[in-house]
Amino acid sequence: MAETQKIVILNFGGQYTQLIARRVRECHVYSCVLPYDASLETIRAQNPVGVILSGGPASVLEQDAPRCDEGVYQLGVPVLGICYGMQLTAYLLGGTVEKAAQREYGRITVTMDDKTSLLSGMSDASSCWLSHTYQVKKCPAGFHPIAHSTNCPVAAMANDVQFHPEVTHSDEGRTVIENFLNICGCVGDWSMETYAQTAIANIREIVGDKGTVLLGLSGGVDSSVAAALIYKAIGDRLTCVYVDHGFMRKGETEQVVNVFTHTFPVRLVASDASKIFYEDLKGVSDPETKRKIIGRDFLKVFKAESEKLGKLDYFAQGTIYPDVIESGQATGAAVIKSHHNVGGLPKELGFTQLIEPLRMLFKDEVRALGETLGLPHDLVWRQPFPGPGLAIRVIGDLTPEKVEIVRESDAVLR
Repeated sequence: MAETQKIVILNFGGQYTQLIARRVRECHVYSCVLPYDASLETIRAQNPVGVILSGGPASVLEQDAPRCDEGVYQLGVPVLGICYGMQLTAYLLGGTVEKAAQREYGRITVTMDDKTSLLSGMSDASSCWLSHTYQVKKCPAGFHPIAHSTNCPVAAMANDVQFHPEVTHSDEGRTVIENFLNICGCVGDWSMETYAQTAIANIREIVGDKGTVLLGLSGGVDSSVAAALIYKAIGDRLTCVYVDHGFMRKGETEQVVNVFTHTFPVRLVASDASKIFYEDLKGVSDPETKRKIIGRDFLKVFKAESEKLGKLDYFAQGTIYPDVIESGQATGAAVIKSHHNVGGLPKELGFTQLIEPLRMLFKDEVRALGETLGLPHDLVWRQPFPGPGLAIRVIGDLTPEKVEIVRESDAVLR
């Protein structure tokens, strides 16, 4: 199988970095996010056909401003700089960046002055999203302005863009992304079908002919898709442990058990531990306290069930790309939120080898993969659901009667 074409996105801490990666993938081209200070060797190892420099909150004029390796511009592939990325390109290559007389923020009309390549197919003037205090005053040698706004004389220069084409506020932003991918020579052949084939082959290579895998099946979309994918790779050498804490939505436990007993007949351990959870949550009304108790008990029950199975070789979980990016694990960005399933295994489980087959996928891609694998549509497209389930939707202390009222009302709403 030919190597997948890849766009590398260097993250300078911009709030839209995930969106850039998503927009590239929506064009059926694979993208991955690396920290802005990734070494040239790391970037080159990805064998990218193009590089995108994201936006970010810093100023390139600051002494400690984030900067990428200047060798990025000598990789022999097209480079697209967005907002901060464009300013950094101008600065590093000998242009001039200065503080704007008037900051631009919001939807601004940008006039396209040169529509021969990056802006090909766009209107003469288009509404774009700008968010910047600094701007390019003078283009570096070999560059020329290709767009401007009222307050920004260089809203775009050859191969680089001041505005944000990745957000929906930029009316023709996708055209810019598509044009850049065309410049990179991308053929747009990346899909969930090809991802599934590659992932299955990778799992088989890691696990081998006799290896076994334990997966924590929460019943949510991510863990269910991970289970289906791993089952496709190794069959019943996959064991799933499903802990029912008593707070699932109506019919979900039955659906999970049915799917992973018949459609994907893994070795399934389904533990009804609701009595344990209700007992430990008696009299507890604070949502965060409920969350912590449920997390603690879940691990305790899961560990007890897994110990009954004997020694298995690998542990698998449904970590997805936003978990990784938001936790600051892979991009150098600020931590948006912590995730229990990012950064390693619970030591209590005794595993040292981890499989995360969805780690590089966004949620919508996980759903598309689930359908490709043959999971039921209503399971794949169900609403996201927090681990503690209905427990934190119940006001006050928990009783089976109160939980059932919330469960029925939730079913009516859905």
